[in-house]
Amino acid sequence: MSITLTGQQFIGGQRSGLGRAELTSLAAVDGSAHPVHYYQATVEEVEQAVKAASAAYPVFRQRSPEARALFLDAIAEELDALGENFIDDVVRETALPVARIMGERARTSGQLRLFAKVLRRGDFLGARIDQALPERTPLPRPDLRQMRIGLGPVAVFGASNFPLAFSVAGGDTASALAAGCPVVVKAHSSHMITAEWVGQAIERAARKTGMPVGVFNMIYGSGVGRDLVQAPGIKAVGFTGSLAGGRALCDLAAARPEPIPVFAEMSSINPVWLMPEALRVRGERIAAELAASVTMGCGQFCTNPGLLLAVDSPATEQFIAVLGETLAQTPAQTMLNRQTLAHYQSGVLRLAALPGVTQLVGSEAEAAKAYPHLFRATSACLFDVEHPLEDEVFGPATVIVTVPDTETLANFFAFMHGQLTITLQAESVDLAAHAGLLAQLEHRAGRLLLNGYPTGVEVCDAMVHGGPYPATSDARGTSVGTLAIDRFLRPVCFQNYPDAYLPAPLQDANPLDILRLVDGLPTREALS
Repeated sequence: MSITLTGQQFIGGQRSGLGRAELTSLAAVDGSAHPVHYYQATVEEVEQAVKAASAAYPVFRQRSPEARALFLDAIAEELDALGENFIDDVVRETALPVARIMGERARTSGQLRLFAKVLRRGDFLGARIDQALPERTPLPRPDLRQMRIGLGPVAVFGASNFPLAFSVAGGDTASALAAGCPVVVKAHSSHMITAEWVGQAIERAARKTGMPVGVFNMIYGSGVGRDLVQAPGIKAVGFTGSLAGGRALCDLAAARPEPIPVFAEMSSINPVWLMPEALRVRGERIAAELAASVTMGCGQFCTNPGLLLAVDSPATEQFIAVLGETLAQTPAQTMLNRQTLAHYQSGVLRLAALPGVTQLVGSEAEAAKAYPHLFRATSACLFDVEHPLEDEVFGPATVIVTVPDTETLANFFAFMHGQLTITLQAESVDLAAHAGLLAQLEHRAGRLLLNGYPTGVEVCDAMVHGGPYPATSDARGTSVGTLAIDRFLRPVCFQNYPDAYLPAPLQDANPLDILRLVDGLPTREALS
């Protein structure tokens, strides 16, 4: 399949190019410019996109779960049908290998289909019914029925490191659409052509399934995020990116006359606790596996293991030696774009300059390629009031800290910032010896791993990709997995409504055949 690239905004099923065609797609490897220029969105176009989404919302949210499921399935089919030209463009903009892009596309279409299953299952509605049954209560009680509906139009910010799975048709968009919320996507400037391919696929799916125009909108450009978040019609924000960027959006949203929630996934160093017996019996294997995790995708994952913790021992020293040798032999890789490379270089220079930190492995970048870095820090660095070791370095770098005893680790876990993940490399004797500390870790991360590695996030019902601040702006949510839909829903209660005027999930006959909580008991049965 081939498409015509326009470089224009997607607004209400139409294209718009009121601004200047001044944005250029640059190849990640050599920085060469693509001949198609993209239009900087104007303030007027941002307003039009939000108005289109707002107009679509009342219609879209009342479409049946099955209709919305068919829409998500259709988007997945359109994405899967994109051919070699699409893959070539993604490779050019990101320098990601073809196999990675194919896998990420499968993950993206897979999560769309997973949310379609959620819609058909119906549990996301949270239907609850308390009937007015005088014989069951000493005083008259009204008939009360509750369900959840979409918040309204959602602003979605595309992520740089996942051009498909966390971008235009990624998890935020999929979960918002599943909830019944139209979206306005801010395309990431480092892969605008990829965004247009995906945007056109979503538009085709919307037309095929009869969705209202305005259910999907997309804008390009720098500085438009502020206008988008401040637009009155936007009711929530989904963001994956830097702590500075996410915090800025949170502050903008909180300062609105009508504050709105921002679900921002921002910063995490994903500590790995290397327990003594694990290092003793399989330290070399752990070193090889950790090196692969640190350098996977050139370290450009939000779950990259950026802090390694171990108690001083001969096994620990042997582990560090093997890890260093392995990382030193790992070739440089091309990063997503020149800005990401510059941030990585700045990050490793900052680490190297910290008192108490020694660089064990690392070389200066060549062209657009970054080398792995390994640092060793003293235990005192863990307790610096500025938390310097917890400032994320986005790329293939990690820091090992050895401590004199477990008590020091316990103190650090009480001091540590919130994280997306905490990993334990442990044998059964390690777990038994440190059982008192394990519960403490639950308060510091959204996902706890045993004898695995945090890179790689399964898309499923049980996954949590979130965590306490600054990992995310709201630890109650997740941006991966079916629970992500909860971010864009709110409860509504109907009191003493005639059955004919109730939404289908709450009607006596249970026409959707979903599991409901009726008078305190879960049931699929119709009400008599």
